[in-house]
Amino acid sequence: MRNVGTVVRGIRTPIIKANDDLASIVVDSVLKAQETEKFEFRDKDIVAITEAVVAISENNYATVDAIAEDIRNKFPSGNIGLLNPILSRNRFSILLKAIARGCKHLTIQLSFPSDEVGNGILDEFCLEQNNLDLSSIITEEQYNEHFSDFLHPFTGINMVEFYRNLVKEEGCEVSFVFSNNLKTILDYSKDVLVASIHTREKVKRVLKNAGGNIILGLDNILTSSVNGSGFNSKYGLLGSNKATEEKVKLFPEHGDILVDKVQEKLIEATGKNIEVMVYGDGGFKDPVGGIWELADPVVSPAYTSGLDGTPNELKLKYLSDNKFSDLHGDELKQAIVNEIKSKAKNLKGTMQTQGTTPRRLTDLIGSLCDLTSGSGDKGTPVVFIQGYFDNLSND
Repeated sequence: MRNVGTVVRGIRTPIIKANDDLASIVVDSVLKAQETEKFEFRDKDIVAITEAVVAISENNYATVDAIAEDIRNKFPSGNIGLLNPILSRNRFSILLKAIARGCKHLTIQLSFPSDEVGNGILDEFCLEQNNLDLSSIITEEQYNEHFSDFLHPFTGINMVEFYRNLVKEEGCEVSFVFSNNLKTILDYSKDVLVASIHTREKVKRVLKNAGGNIILGLDNILTSSVNGSGFNSKYGLLGSNKATEEKVKLFPEHGDILVDKVQEKLIEATGKNIEVMVYGDGGFKDPVGGIWELADPVVSPAYTSGLDGTPNELKLKYLSDNKFSDLHGDELKQAIVNEIKSKAKNLKGTMQTQGTTPRRLTDLIGSLCDLTSGSGDKGTPVVFIQGYFDNLSND
């Protein structure tokens, strides 16, 4: 009888550098951990690799100059409306520098009271004091008069001022407007760069239907190499992170090749069918600061086929409180086990039952991995998971 369910282990690896054989490093690190920790490999174990080391090993970087050149090529007028960028020094400031370097005038439209991932832009109580609401259009002058003392609660920085200075340092003119109406930006420029992450396709459609001229998203910038730079053919600049003051690390381009290669090596080494995925930001929200963690375009950009789909789960507390409310102890457990087996057999992995939320496996597992590896100095860019697909019937 198993007395332990899901087990998650952060796996230490060597420091990953550009052009390293990541597949071999991952497999060797997992095998070494197994030797020292004395666990046994099983079918449906999961090995997950953070996207950061995948992109690093691919040497998938781009300079500010390369991004700026692509901006100039795709927005020849030099007058760009930048719609709804997130307020982030790590995620967006380096991209903003490149965009400013690639154009002459930039109008930045910000949503309020917060950006797409929950970073505060202005104080909502102050809106009410000045007879404004979420449907208002706030000019730059109004912002400077009423809201310019707002500081990001975590960084203590006024990000509007920070972005303003960053653009000006590149010799680019800049103005701001604050509006939750997507079409407002078209009053300033018909050429718009959409910085929205998860709503980008809808936003682009709205602007095109409203008379926009050149409407592109961050996912349309650097989709191919510029002067030998890295690129991402599917997500462009989305999922990138600041590497240096003049360079960004892009989202991995060849993750699908990597996960298949790692899986093949693991099967050969262990004889077990082990699933493999690449993960980035988890899909969770900070309940205190209200920050939505998922600034990447997806939680997992690559995974093996066994991780496709949604969980096939029953809510134990629902069964216990309702269908089997008169049972207790071993009798209750056996009834629930029989229910699990019956449902799994009849619905063949497609069921959605009372009390469960149908989320993708890769979103759930990727979030678990992100919380495990953290974003600092744990030194565990690989996560090994056992028992994730187990349930009460697997004793």
